[in-house]
Amino acid sequence: MTVAIDCAGRIAYLWDAFEKKNAFTDGWRYMKTLRFGIIGCGMMGREFASAAARWFHLPGMAVRPEIVAICRRNLSPENVHWFRDNIPTIKQVTDDFRELLDNPDVEAVYISVPHNLHQRFYCAALEAGKHVMGEKPFGIDKRASDAIVACAGKHPDLFVRCSSQFMFFPAVQRIGRMIEAGAFGTIIEVKAGFLHCSDLDPAKPINWKRMVEYNGEYGCMGDLGPHVCSVPFRAGWVPVNVRAVLSNIMPERPDSDGRMVPCRTWDNATLLCEARDSRSGDIFPLTLRTQRICPGRKNDWYLEILGTKACAKFSTTDANTLGVLEYTGGEQRWQKIAMGQEVPFESITHGIFQFGVSDAILQMWAGFLYEFDKGRSLTGFSGTVTVQETTLWHQLFTAALESHRTGSVVTVSS
Repeated sequence: MTVAIDCAGRIAYLWDAFEKKNAFTDGWRYMKTLRFGIIGCGMMGREFASAAARWFHLPGMAVRPEIVAICRRNLSPENVHWFRDNIPTIKQVTDDFRELLDNPDVEAVYISVPHNLHQRFYCAALEAGKHVMGEKPFGIDKRASDAIVACAGKHPDLFVRCSSQFMFFPAVQRIGRMIEAGAFGTIIEVKAGFLHCSDLDPAKPINWKRMVEYNGEYGCMGDLGPHVCSVPFRAGWVPVNVRAVLSNIMPERPDSDGRMVPCRTWDNATLLCEARDSRSGDIFPLTLRTQRICPGRKNDWYLEILGTKACAKFSTTDANTLGVLEYTGGEQRWQKIAMGQEVPFESITHGIFQFGVSDAILQMWAGFLYEFDKGRSLTGFSGTVTVQETTLWHQLFTAALESHRTGSVVTVSS
C-alpha cells in the first residue's frame, strides 16, 4: 500500500505543533509571527525561504517569519513553482515591487536585488511602513547609502538591518565572546578577507556583478567587503585611513552571445588600514582582502586576530575548527579546537555535529527576528548588521577608491 503525504499539510501540522509547544518552557504558548514579502527571488531569496521553512529547528524562538508574498521581475514559471510548491503560506506573486509594498498583509520585506536598485527599493519599503532586511552593500555607493540612512532616520519605528551570515559561525561566535571579554589584550594586528576563485576562468560569461552600472564602482569591495568588515566593525575597530590596491585582472568577458565586452569592475582589492580600537584608543594595522580571482580559494572567508594575551584564527575552508593561542609566558602554542553547534540561538541539532553555511543563514535570521522582537540583540555578536555599520563600510570603500586613484593613503571620513 502506498501512502501519499501532502507536503503543505505536513508543514502546516509541524507549524501548528511548534507554535503551541516550546521546548524551553513548560506548557503551551503562542508564537508571534512576522509576515514577510521577498523582493528578489534569486539565490539568497531561496535561502531565506529555506530558513523560514526550517524554523522549527530553533525551539527557543518566540517569533517566526512567515513568507506571504514574493516579487521578481520577469518571473519565470520554474521560479514561481519552486516558491509556491514549497511555501504554502504565499498568497501574492507579482512582478511589480510596488504591488507587494501595497499589500497590508506584508509587515516586513527581505530585499535581494542588484546594487543599483537598493536606494529605490529600500526607501520605497520604508516609506510604505515595512520593516527591512536588505542585502549588502546597502546602496551602490556612498550617496545612495546616505539616502537610505536618511530615509531610515525618518522612520525610527521601523526595524532596518543588513544581511551578513559569516559572523554566526560557531568559531566566530567564540571569537566574539573573546573580544567582549577583552581576552586578546592589546591588539597587535587584524587580518580579514573573503577570497573566491570563481572568476579565474576567462570564458565565464559576464553578469551584473561584473558591470559597473549594476554593481557599482566598488566592484569586489561592494559585494564581498561587507562580509569582511562585519566582525572588525562590530568589535569597534574603526579604520582611520586606508591605502588600497585594486586590480582589474579580466578587463573583458564574453556576453551571453559569446562576444567579448568590457568588464570594468575591480576583481581584487587589498586594503591596508590603520584602525583605532574604540575601547582603548590604540592604533593597529587592519588588512582587508576581497578577491574574486584567488586561485584555489572557492569560498574562503577568514579572520585572524593577534593580541598580546591571545590570538585567534578561523577560515571557512576548515569551518569547524578554531585556532587559538593563549600567551601566559613561556612557550607559545597554537591549539586547534573542534567546534560543533556552539550557536547563539539553540537548535535541535546535537552539539557535536558540524556546522555549515545554511546553518549560519538560519542563525542570522534568528538574530534578526530576536532583535526585532526583543528590541535588543541576544549578545554583542549575534545581531545582524546595523545601519551605522553599513555607513562605515561605505566611508571605507569610498576612501579606498580615492586611495587607488591617487596612489596615496587616504583618511576615512566619519
